[in-house]
Amino acid sequence: MKLVLIFGDSAVGKMTVGQELMKITELRLFHNHMMIEPVLEIFNTFDVKTIIKLRQIIFESFAHSEQYGLIHTYMWAFDQKEDWDYVENICDIFRKVNADIYFVELTCPLEERLKRNVTDNRLKHKASKRNIEASTQRLLNDTKNHRLVSHDGEIPFKNYLKIDNSTLSASETAERIKTQFKL
Repeated sequence: MKLVLIFGDSAVGKMTVGQELMKITELRLFHNHMMIEPVLEIFNTFDVKTIIKLRQIIFESFAHSEQYGLIHTYMWAFDQKEDWDYVENICDIFRKVNADIYFVELTCPLEERLKRNVTDNRLKHKASKRNIEASTQRLLNDTKNHRLVSHDGEIPFKNYLKIDNSTLSASETAERIKTQFKL
């Protein structure tokens, strides 16, 4: 069993890289918005507790499955203890089944992320991003209010890779991840 956590700032390309990594490995993709969008649709609000509970069920079931491994994408606010706790909780679920865990941080400048915020693939898979004005404002607010890029040496886990993917395609980025971790 393998777990690949892909994290980074809003619109950095986490889901798209995860999609490409899934194509070239036997890993399955569980991107962040696969739980966010249904909860928004049902509750008409960003109900964090419900989203986390639903993800927990997926992680626990997947960890005990016969699958090769899982890719999970996440926007990790390094200045928020609850985000560190969330990542640790996911890792604990997979550690219990002796999974190999890999951490991939994607980075790119704000200007590029603003362009990526309106790509067809993003809008297709994330209904909450289709209101471009609101989505752009959330992106800018998150960037202003949280630290979404790690400091050098801050990530304490082995199997960690930081990639500036501002000039890389999603498939090139996925290939680097696959090669680095021999997936």
